[in-house]
Amino acid sequence: MEQVETVTAGSKGKWSLREVILMALIGIAFGVIYFIMDPVYTALDAVLVPLGLHQYTIAITIGPWMMAAPLASYLLKRVGAGLIGELLGATGEALLGGYWGVATLISGFVQGIGSELGFTLTGYKSWKMGLILSTFTGTCVTFIWSLFHDGYLQFDFGMLVGLFIVRWISIAFFAGLLVYWIVNLLEKSKLLKTNR
Repeated sequence: MEQVETVTAGSKGKWSLREVILMALIGIAFGVIYFIMDPVYTALDAVLVPLGLHQYTIAITIGPWMMAAPLASYLLKRVGAGLIGELLGATGEALLGGYWGVATLISGFVQGIGSELGFTLTGYKSWKMGLILSTFTGTCVTFIWSLFHDGYLQFDFGMLVGLFIVRWISIAFFAGLLVYWIVNLLEKSKLLKTNR
């Protein structure tokens, strides 16, 4: 409990050099991961398109593309860290030559806002609850974006429900459970221990 209070208190004020470096590392790491996800997306799409399930490719693979934001928020416990982390990851993907080019930054912004909203709903006080909520708010915000950007408005209600559920499962696993596990491992390793 003492560690949580200390870190939460640090969520206000200037960022330390350590926090800036951690944020940069998150951006670099996820830029590479997001870039690697491009061919994974294409390979899965090649399987699902002939089955008429192209839109499920997006729903299944969005989870890994949403990890930088909650990881940055939950690890650094800073207001705005999620949005910055996701934008840095998207920028890294674009700079590496990702399939979607500069448009990746728009997706990164939408995904970052969606994730950040979950932490905002707790007033940046309960980071664990914020992480849980971020999986739902991230799903909702990106799904609304897909209604217009990816043409979801043309689908019937049953298809929309299926796409929403699969998207939520993907985000809950990768951007929720996996992020929680990664942060716990980092904390147990004491690599991130500070004398604050």
